[in-house]
Amino acid sequence: MLDSFLADEISDQVIYEGIIDFIISYNIRNGEYEGNRFIIKKMDLYNFIIFDEYEIDGKKSIGLSFSIPKKRLTKAINGYAEKQGYKLRHHE
Repeated sequence: MLDSFLADEISDQVIYEGIIDFIISYNIRNGEYEGNRFIIKKMDLYNFIIFDEYEIDGKKSIGLSFSIPKKRLTKAINGYAEKQGYKLRHHE
């Protein structure tokens, strides 16, 4: 599911920067980032839940989800972005 998230959401430089800024920001302690297909739920500064949200009969449903710590998520996103040739954002 992480691979699907990366392929669907890290689709260009601007989107990559928006997602990584949300993840690494210390000013955003919790909240959601709505992507093309997936939602990134920031539980606190270090823990995230990523889930696939879709509509059935006009009602939003959550499909599969997974939790991931900040370090692993930023490593995965930056690794994918680097393979795509994007300029990486520096973080801690």
